Amino acid sequence: MIRLYIKYFEIHLKSAMQFKGSFFATIISQFLTSFTVFLGITFMFQRFHKVADFSYEQVVLCYGIMLMGFGLAQLFSSGFRVFDSMISNGQFDRILCRPRNEIFQVLAFRIDFARLGMLVQAVVMLVYGLITCHVDWTAARVLTLALMIVGGFILFCALFLLDGSIAFFTLQGLEFMNVFTYGAIEHGKYPLSIYGREMLLFCTFVIPYALVQYYPLTYILGLSSNPLLIFLPLVACLFMAPCWIVWRIGVHKYKSTGS
Repeated sequence: MIRLYIKYFEIHLKSAMQFKGSFFATIISQFLTSFTVFLGITFMFQRFHKVADFSYEQVVLCYGIMLMGFGLAQLFSSGFRVFDSMISNGQFDRILCRPRNEIFQVLAFRIDFARLGMLVQAVVMLVYGLITCHVDWTAARVLTLALMIVGGFILFCALFLLDGSIAFFTLQGLEFMNVFTYGAIEHGKYPLSIYGREMLLFCTFVIPYALVQYYPLTYILGLSSNPLLIFLPLVACLFMAPCWIVWRIGVHKYKSTGS
């Protein structure tokens, strides 16, 4: 299946590169869009040197990690962002007639290379944060950083899967889901503790952003020495399970549009 996905990846990349000017212009525009957020953080810290005891460099590192996971999820799971159109035009009927898994086929249906611009911005912010934060990089902290990125990627993929699953019941995507995806990356550029206890509890036990952001970040920055925080991003990955259950319920109840 991995070999087949690589084949799909090559096909999508060749298709995108047919119009190289448009391809690179889109990547640059995505980079500049993300860069304006980075400028916003920079301008704010020129006036306020700390936000709830977090420095500029620490916030940049935090946002770079979150943006990396979000950008990877948008790159590889964007098929779920257009899943409502696949239902309305009958494409999902063809997916059900094929021998491969439905989720795999939706993932392979669309790979959004325009998000490479966002990933470049994430890499720039991440490298800057790593260099300037003066973190004592032990093997445990390196592992924590890697798990935060992987956990963020899987968490956002789960949210996109949930977003697509809702289309089984509504026949179109619901804009309110953007609160949990684009909204998450917007307020996730700062450590979640600055928004208050209620928000931190919501992001811990309902949609576990804090498990891939705030708690492991405190371990990296030396604000906590609890080694269990290293593995919280793996716990956040369990959020994929209820999203998958909603997907399976939707597939079971799916009725063809007849297109």
